[in-house]
Amino acid sequence: MKVYALVLLIAAAVTYLTTPVARWVALRVGAITAVRSRDVHAVPTPRLGGLAMLAGLVVGVVVASRTHFLAGVFADSHEAWGILGGATLVCLLGVADDIWDLDWITKLIGQVLGALLMAWQHVQLTSLPIGGLTVGSSQMYLLVTVLFVVVAINAVNFVDGLDGLAAGMIAIGGLAFFAYTYRLTMTASQTDYSNLASLVVVALVGACIGFLPHNFYPARIFMGDSGSMLIGLTMAAATIVVTGQIDPAVVSERQSLPAYLPILLPLAVLLLPLLDMVLAVVRRVGSGHSPFHPDRMHLHHRLLALGHSHRRAVIIMYLWTAVAAFGAASLVILSTTTALILLVGGFVISTVLTLGPLRGRVRTPAFPRGHTS
Repeated sequence: MKVYALVLLIAAAVTYLTTPVARWVALRVGAITAVRSRDVHAVPTPRLGGLAMLAGLVVGVVVASRTHFLAGVFADSHEAWGILGGATLVCLLGVADDIWDLDWITKLIGQVLGALLMAWQHVQLTSLPIGGLTVGSSQMYLLVTVLFVVVAINAVNFVDGLDGLAAGMIAIGGLAFFAYTYRLTMTASQTDYSNLASLVVVALVGACIGFLPHNFYPARIFMGDSGSMLIGLTMAAATIVVTGQIDPAVVSERQSLPAYLPILLPLAVLLLPLLDMVLAVVRRVGSGHSPFHPDRMHLHHRLLALGHSHRRAVIIMYLWTAVAAFGAASLVILSTTTALILLVGGFVISTVLTLGPLRGRVRTPAFPRGHTS
């Protein structure tokens, strides 16, 4: 556990220290988010925060590779380097988009290539042995892997609409995911608690934490597509890795079920981003627009329309993420009764804070002028 804490702190420190450099680069190359009618930020803001997050992620993983505790994670495969390669590719793709505003088909091709790069290094689903049965073919699992990575990337991008929202949600959900993967490792082995999924997600959490002081409202820099693509792909990779490492003979069905459904619910870490994306696609297609047609009807926009301030809307989204993510993780850490009690309690508290007396106290127009990075 101490090594994981060290990796988190290193990733956070590197990201925090390099974010001003990324901001300087963004100002120099013109990677600046202008104020559009659908945005929430009030002044043009530089992006490219993903570059600093990538630096934190890479340094954290490289340091981990030099520790005795995690040496086994790097000894027998190139999966960790495949994940860093895919993360670097989509981050650079996002940098290009932050500067030149690429078309959607170019971004989609780049996202697929990032997923294929990881699959080439064996970061892909190989089976889903649910109930003792292995179904599907290698081609099908490769397709599902690519699809999941692309969906996760775009889900994070969809929800990245308020200062500090995406980084905070992934940090909270990532901590729950780490708790789950670490518990699985303890169950599977009494002597070796090292695990690639735990390493990747704890480094990502560190990068998000290091970025938040610069990104929380009022943000001095946005993560941009370089950041949202990076964290979406990395979370997807961690989920895929833990799915492939579960041995049904060692862990119980109750423990393994969340990781056997990565497309639907990767431990609820991406639940809100996925929900927001699905609602947006249905809403836009239903009104005769492209799924990529921008609007101001995302979940965070609705919280603002309810009367919540910018910061309170972000904190409420954090709370819902914590309820979903830690609720799922608690099913393998606590008894079913205790987990359900905590889940219901969290749901009630979140609902009260979302719809209760606090809303409407901020005199803000339903659709304030000003960020959907």
